[in-house]
Amino acid sequence: MIATTEIRALDVSPAQPETQPPYLSAASGLVCVGSHIYVVADDALHLGVFSAGTSEPGYEIRLFSGDLPVNKAERKREKPDLEAITFVPAFHGYSYGALLAFGSASRPNRARGVLIGLDRHGAVCGSPEELDLAPILGSLHRTFPELNIEGATVVGDELLLCQRGNKRHIDNAVIRFPLLPALAALRGSNTAALAPSDIMKVDLGSIEGVPLCFTDAASLPNGDAVFCAVAEDTNDAYLDGRCVGGAIGIVDKHGRLLSLHQLEQPYKVEGISAHIVNDTLDLLLVTDADDPAIPAKLLSASFAL
Repeated sequence: MIATTEIRALDVSPAQPETQPPYLSAASGLVCVGSHIYVVADDALHLGVFSAGTSEPGYEIRLFSGDLPVNKAERKREKPDLEAITFVPAFHGYSYGALLAFGSASRPNRARGVLIGLDRHGAVCGSPEELDLAPILGSLHRTFPELNIEGATVVGDELLLCQRGNKRHIDNAVIRFPLLPALAALRGSNTAALAPSDIMKVDLGSIEGVPLCFTDAASLPNGDAVFCAVAEDTNDAYLDGRCVGGAIGIVDKHGRLLSLHQLEQPYKVEGISAHIVNDTLDLLLVTDADDPAIPAKLLSASFAL
């Protein structure tokens, strides 16, 4: 089993202190670029930005216009449900790369994404570019009874997306797209829908009879990807359930499972970042407690490769 250490709560200086809590409560995706830690939350319209090595509150950058209801049920219905974020190396229009965030596409209003440009130091610069995810995700609704994209990472010249299953539809899968054509489709440069180059379904086993299902992924230098997964006791992609456990594992870029390790504590981990030091994989993880009154946490963990 893998032990975790709590580093901090994800407290922020909110962009709208009169209507927003001073923390992220539903962290759902994580990526680190240089000394910057970027976190999306599935119930927010903003990106959380934190600095490595400090416990000072982070700050927020608006991604979408408008406001979300305060009521939990109404907020759940209207949220963009950003569930994944990854770094994309330099490409046309983004000389120093960008952050690419994905909605889950589990409902029609959750099929938006965002590109956010970075400067040479990995800091956000410029305004977010809103994306319609339909050109690459639309066809996947015919493949998965309940589409629910929860992880994204770039491996070489490919974009890997992680489909998250549930108790009724155990449809974990690694979905591969050619990176540059996917970016062109998302930005409207190519009006034709882009089909995935491969879909590999993955069985992650279960904890207490509840299937483990993907919640995020991050690329490794050798072309594999490390992922986090949770066993959440729910029958669909919309309703939350009790988290009975979590795990960290590695798949190759085709989705073949190479290793799997259960977490000692049943954290609902929904974001992962990885860094290799010698033969040890050092991880950062973020949590979602499914309760707006509980701040999300930043955790660390490691294991030998």
